[in-house]
Amino acid sequence: RAISGAELEAASDDELRRIVGEYDVFARTSPEHKLRLVQALQANGEVVAMTGDGVNDAPALKRADVGVAMGIKGTEATKEAAAIVLADDNFTTIERAVEQGRAIYDNLQKSILFLLPTNGAQALVILVAVVFGFTLPLTPVQILWVNMVVAVTLALALAFEPGEPGVMQRPPRRPDAPILNGWFIWRIVLVSCLIGAATIAVFLYEQGQGQTLAAAQTMAVNTLVLGQVFFLFNCRLLYASSLNPRRWFTNPVAWLTVTVLMSLQLLFVYVPFMNGWFKTTPVTAHDWLLPLGVGAGVFLVVELEKALLRWLKPVGTGGGSAGTSAQGKP
Repeated sequence: RAISGAELEAASDDELRRIVGEYDVFARTSPEHKLRLVQALQANGEVVAMTGDGVNDAPALKRADVGVAMGIKGTEATKEAAAIVLADDNFTTIERAVEQGRAIYDNLQKSILFLLPTNGAQALVILVAVVFGFTLPLTPVQILWVNMVVAVTLALALAFEPGEPGVMQRPPRRPDAPILNGWFIWRIVLVSCLIGAATIAVFLYEQGQGQTLAAAQTMAVNTLVLGQVFFLFNCRLLYASSLNPRRWFTNPVAWLTVTVLMSLQLLFVYVPFMNGWFKTTPVTAHDWLLPLGVGAGVFLVVELEKALLRWLKPVGTGGGSAGTSAQGKP
């Protein structure tokens, strides 16, 4: 539906708020009309992007949440008023920028979602050991080792993740939405408890089998590290299933960081001077099966939780949805 500038001129502010929700085309508009259209959309709770190239577009560009000026045809006044300048004057660039922005935001969420359970699991291990009065499954220096090697390897891989499938099919995110919604906080708690409980269970099991304290703590550290390795592949996709083989090799950096981490962990377990520094001891190849099984179990539980999320919220956005309007230059 279309409406002319003369009709906009006669409309009150309240009527204009109704009009912008019903009409898509605004013809023969003046600079004042453009400014009023932006204000009416914002009054309706919309996030407004305004594009323009002339001096008369500057007030509306300044008022809009995101002003977009043309880099080639746009005047200097327009460029000064805008928040974004399109260097190629191509509106498709805006779409690509939105897609890239969503991917960057997702990767920020993934990094936080990955790092917090690491600290949560370690805190849970120490808390439970202190409350129930048994030997610490992890020594302070071993905790320092885990934090150091995970931070410089696995956490960096998520910055190189490409956009998720269907990233542009999601509804817009609310401007006031927290970076972590209720589902993600639940996942952080779930994974912290899974990895933390598994680490404690492996430590107590090894002690029950008559292993030395150093051997039991070495197995606990291996369990903690491998649990995080498998959880990394959960975090590579916030909503979609990580069981899809076509997505396994879309980020080579993830495999590179896992290789580096496991190399460091082998040094931690088998190199004599590392054993002396961190109070660890070499373990047999068979002993790695238990931490690997725990990691695989964590991976499958999180994938089940993600499937539940997709079932309850077919279009997951992480921050809810709200209308976002782009008011282009007529």
